[in-house]
Amino acid sequence: VAFDLAPGRVVGLLGRTGSGKTTISRLLFRLYDVQQGSIRLDGIDVRDVTPHELRQRVGIVTQSVQLFRGTVRDNLTFFDASVPDEHILHVIDTMGLMDWFRTLSDGLDTELKGGGGLSAGEAQLLVFTRVFLKDPGLVILDEASSRLDPATEARIETAVDHLLVDRTGIIIAHRLATVERADEIIVLEDGGIAEHGSRQLLAADPESRFAGLLRAGLSKVLS
Repeated sequence: VAFDLAPGRVVGLLGRTGSGKTTISRLLFRLYDVQQGSIRLDGIDVRDVTPHELRQRVGIVTQSVQLFRGTVRDNLTFFDASVPDEHILHVIDTMGLMDWFRTLSDGLDTELKGGGGLSAGEAQLLVFTRVFLKDPGLVILDEASSRLDPATEARIETAVDHLLVDRTGIIIAHRLATVERADEIIVLEDGGIAEHGSRQLLAADPESRFAGLLRAGLSKVLS
């Protein structure tokens, strides 16, 4: 697997379950390291960067949401008391999530007892805001809006739009609406790249794998 992603570009990563999509995101985030070859950000091997510094530059949102016992503020800032409330509220507003925020019983002081207390959709919204607060240059979305009710999904779609502005993005998705944000498409198959190109050009080419996925329906073919 070898590809370049220019700054500010968004790539949609597609493929059947087990094709390697999530593995690529985990390698980028250094949940484990490559055994051959290298992954580079701005020309720097990710293994030459401390995990803390790397995770300040790379934000990831997955289906699995990790929350902690504490307030909404604590969960957004990872217990960093130096982040002013004004900045947190500005980010929430920028993300188009102020209506959601107003539903919280005690605002930023709302307690998440035992790491819970929010619906699945609300928890996802909180994680999107957490990533935006870090202001990473690269954002990875691993099927982050799946299995949500339509109203919450609409909020998350708005949050995704804001999150990807002026950022490089990797989107792993089974759904057409999410992939439509991508500038490029990579189709993985058997651990390798079967197709890579401009989303618009591939969609217009009836012989491309991507066009075939669109005709068949992504969620059906890639499940």
